[in-house]
Amino acid sequence: MPIVTIQVTREGTTPGAASLTAEEKAALIKGSSQLLLDVLGKPLESTFVVIEKVDTDNWGWGGLPVRDFRRRRAAKTG
Repeated sequence: MPIVTIQVTREGTTPGAASLTAEEKAALIKGSSQLLLDVLGKPLESTFVVIEKVDTDNWGWGGLPVRDFRRRRAAKTG
């Protein structure tokens, strides 16, 4: 079976929460594994899910740090 990678990026958390809860992570693992089983027939026991937190300061969009990109987009639409 080929390697399949699914990336999920969360845009933020609720105020005061720095990351996903254990329950949210468990739900993501269960749901993404089930999706691969349902769509590709990939057995659960051969599916690995890695949740990697990427701080907002560590990624960009449209050639800008993501916070700057969002500010510019908000200024154009708002």
